[in-house]
Amino acid sequence: MAGMLKTIPTDARISRRSLLRALGLGGAGALIPQRSKAAIWSDSSQEMVTFLNLNDCIGCGACVEACRAKNAARYPNPVKPFPKMLPSTVKAEDWSDKRDVDNRLTPYNWLYIQTAQVSSGGVTQTVNIPRRCLHCQNPPCANLCPWGAAAKQKNGTVRIDADICLGGAKCRDVCPWSIPQRQTGVGLYLDLLPTLGGNGVMFKCDRCQDRLDKGQQTACIEACPNAVQSIGPREKMVALAKQKAKKTGGYLYGLEENGGTNTIYLSPVPFDQLNAAIEKGPGKPHLAEAADVMAGSNQLAWAVLLAPLAGFAGGLLRAGKKVLKTQGGSRG
Repeated sequence: MAGMLKTIPTDARISRRSLLRALGLGGAGALIPQRSKAAIWSDSSQEMVTFLNLNDCIGCGACVEACRAKNAARYPNPVKPFPKMLPSTVKAEDWSDKRDVDNRLTPYNWLYIQTAQVSSGGVTQTVNIPRRCLHCQNPPCANLCPWGAAAKQKNGTVRIDADICLGGAKCRDVCPWSIPQRQTGVGLYLDLLPTLGGNGVMFKCDRCQDRLDKGQQTACIEACPNAVQSIGPREKMVALAKQKAKKTGGYLYGLEENGGTNTIYLSPVPFDQLNAAIEKGPGKPHLAEAADVMAGSNQLAWAVLLAPLAGFAGGLLRAGKKVLKTQGGSRG
């Protein structure tokens, strides 16, 4: 089946979702044998790393569907018309009428599949790449968010608290891959300074934080028919990635990028060739080398300065959110 799927030509008229349904894999992988939800690691003292073996990805989109089904209740429902922003150069970002878009990252699509056709060694290969937040070890989005809305968890996941995010997009600006996506007309800014503050809420993958807290698999891993992804303690998964790369002669991405991430890709072809072959732009992150954003002295100084201020600001915003909910005025 895998070989057959890899030879299916790309057709703009046929979405991955349509292909998934045609193959009987719709409903977020409902027909795929489900993996155990028992504890998937025993060492909770280490950060969790997701390892993706791109040799096995057939691009079926089951992971994308599973992610959408799992997080549907958390997707934003914006209030319209949007408040006019000052200055007027601040534009609304509205995906609420394009919720079905699944070929890029959006506030309603936190995982998508990039596909590259690469000729290497005289052989043309199709490589499918599930893309989402890489969950950096030293995340600039969390270190530099002025409101403390973005934060790294003990298990290595980086998440954004939609309850206190004001949508300023600092997280996207400092992310080497510009991963977080903004939806205007939703969130706390509407109840604070709708004209001057924020412009919405930023959204991205949080690696099914609620499941990880229980030692369970993420929705995308559970739905995948080819076991492309695996997750476990960092030491174990890094060793596995290096072992697989040595055995297959493959290439790794994520060990060094931005100082190291908790997502590691194994590819049968070099990543510079993959990067040249994929479509890049808003919501479509690159696969080029990425320098460590937090290595600069200026960024480190800002992080040290912002840490206590962001914690204080986050506390105030959470308290304000509770008051607004109590009064029935919050539209988050």
